[in-house]
Amino acid sequence: MIDLHTHSIFSDGELIPAELTRRAAVAGYRAMAITDHGDFSNMDLIIPRLVRVAAELGAAWGLTVVPGIELTHVPPAMIAAAAAEARRLGAQLVVCHGETIVEPVAPGTNRAALEADIDILAHPGLIEPDEVVLAARRGICLEITTRGGHSLCNGHVAKLALQHGASLVVNTDSHAPGDLTPLDRARRIALGAGLSPAQFEQARRNAEQLVGRITGQEWPANPPSRE
Repeated sequence: MIDLHTHSIFSDGELIPAELTRRAAVAGYRAMAITDHGDFSNMDLIIPRLVRVAAELGAAWGLTVVPGIELTHVPPAMIAAAAAEARRLGAQLVVCHGETIVEPVAPGTNRAALEADIDILAHPGLIEPDEVVLAARRGICLEITTRGGHSLCNGHVAKLALQHGASLVVNTDSHAPGDLTPLDRARRIALGAGLSPAQFEQARRNAEQLVGRITGQEWPANPPSRE
């Protein structure tokens, strides 16, 4: 499993990074990103702390750990600047909280995010076809999520992404230990959203390629052996 959307106690997750990454390793993860909720009020607190520990935790537990951020409920006009600030602070992966139908995300968030320097648009809800085309053109991945509520629009996102050639990734949006998702369950959720087995494997390769681009290493890498 490669999971590029998780949360620690630096936002609303339940676990410190050491336990989050340890539990992920035991669950069979090969790579993960910690992407706590951030805006201009707290990115300078979250990102440097994740940068400080990511490589050491990854080496200790035998997986790749990417320090990131999830720009969350940032006003659309401020998203581009927030993404740039996140990069400046050292975020290796920038996720933007999309227009999920279960939260009052500001209209225009999806488009503003897709025009900014982000890597993944998370749970983009009832995303418009022209926005999916923009994601495809800019090489930004759209998320199929295993998280309850946010997953209600997985089928819509998958259908448009496949129609317009946008890249998909499958993430968990984990906040608690029980949210970490085994590969087989992630596969079944993706198939339930309308992906074929081959299309799910392509989504996995998309995540591998993103991790490889971030780390500057050929991927999939051979991880150190675990205990």
